[in-house]
Amino acid sequence: MNTRPVIVATDGTDCSAIAVDWAAHEARRRHLPLRIVHAFDWDWQDARYDFKGELVIIARKIAEAIVAAAWDRAREIAPDITIETDTLTGHAAPRLLEVSRGAELLVLGSRGRGGFTGLLLGSVSQRVATHAAGPVVVVRGHATAPSGPIAAGVDDSPAADLVLETAFTTAAGQGCPLTIVRAYLPVIPLWLSDVAPPTVDTPQQDAAETERLEEQLAPWRAKYPGVPVKTVVTHESAAFALERESRHARLVVVGNRGHGLLAGAFLGSTTLQLLYHAACPVLITRPQPA
Repeated sequence: MNTRPVIVATDGTDCSAIAVDWAAHEARRRHLPLRIVHAFDWDWQDARYDFKGELVIIARKIAEAIVAAAWDRAREIAPDITIETDTLTGHAAPRLLEVSRGAELLVLGSRGRGGFTGLLLGSVSQRVATHAAGPVVVVRGHATAPSGPIAAGVDDSPAADLVLETAFTTAAGQGCPLTIVRAYLPVIPLWLSDVAPPTVDTPQQDAAETERLEEQLAPWRAKYPGVPVKTVVTHESAAFALERESRHARLVVVGNRGHGLLAGAFLGSTTLQLLYHAACPVLITRPQPA
């Protein structure tokens, strides 16, 4: 039996409150416990002169108040699951990376405390999303789109199987349609070299690429016959096409690496762009840590 919890990070901001809501809904849907964590730090320069330990006591009380408020919020959404809270001492990013090893799913807000309103992605969220041990959701834009599909970006790399598994499983669990996006650059004749690839009409290449995609989807369609699937084959960049789909999707599912990147590389450009610009939550797939 799977006992890994859904873990959500909170810092008391409105952005993290939305992440707590999303995580509570997801934990309830998966019948998993929810763990709410907050990492707190204080000015170590001032702490050297805090002989009575008053600064750390204040910091801990604030941290406990933050997770308590998040617990109340999550309990209203998911009254029938186990919810635990934890305050972690230290910088947020490394502490969240530690707890990610024990998470079924790690959920983050897109901006943190002290971030500017116009900042699209907080530094902690980006670092944790980039280096986490397992799958991560960054809750962006609208946290819920009840009638929207799940969108997934798929190429022909080995990592695509995990994206498809996650996308089909999630769509089946939520009883919603699935939109699969395949972006590719067609071979352009030399006499059209000055024309932007997205505007070139290549019906034969599009048909061949669509056939390859359908072959890739065939076993998943057979395994999940109840999931309606729409395919989109485009000459646009994957990031652009998925950002457009995110405007009416409930979730976008992507891999953590793109074509041609080494195994030790971090987020691919498509995933990173979506973390900055998607209009809905973004799920970055990764194998579960052992």
